[in-house]
Amino acid sequence: MTTSVQVQKRPLYQKIMVIASVILFVGGALTGIMTYKNVGITETFMTDWFSSFGIAALVMVPTGYIMMTVVSKLIQISMPNSRKKHQQVVTGLTMAVIMESVMALSTTANTIGYADKNTFLLAWSQAFITALPFGLCMAIVMSVFLKPKLDQFMAS
Repeated sequence: MTTSVQVQKRPLYQKIMVIASVILFVGGALTGIMTYKNVGITETFMTDWFSSFGIAALVMVPTGYIMMTVVSKLIQISMPNSRKKHQQVVTGLTMAVIMESVMALSTTANTIGYADKNTFLLAWSQAFITALPFGLCMAIVMSVFLKPKLDQFMAS
């Protein structure tokens, strides 16, 4: 007697909702921190934050996908004998620095502008450094705990 077990794939909308919630939480928190550092709590803070988040989301999704592929391959090549967890941590930390640099760039461009190069560079570096502890913490959590579970979820 043979029994067949059908494995049901998760609907695409569930996968999209999970990824969107991660992007909303991490991207929203990081752009919120960066916007606060750039402009403080002002009458336009919410507008500045939402527009910074929108721009960052549009830039970060394709950038993140491309950079994650490249960084993962480079880490595998440069650390072939390391444990998978070690590779995941290095990948996560590297991605945090890259993604936050780009996110700080887009947030600072949105809130400060490019009119004065020195002001822009100072605001960018302050936004980046202020958000870095949160970003590094999220990178560790994402790369060690969440990414393996997300990969499983997306494959189902």
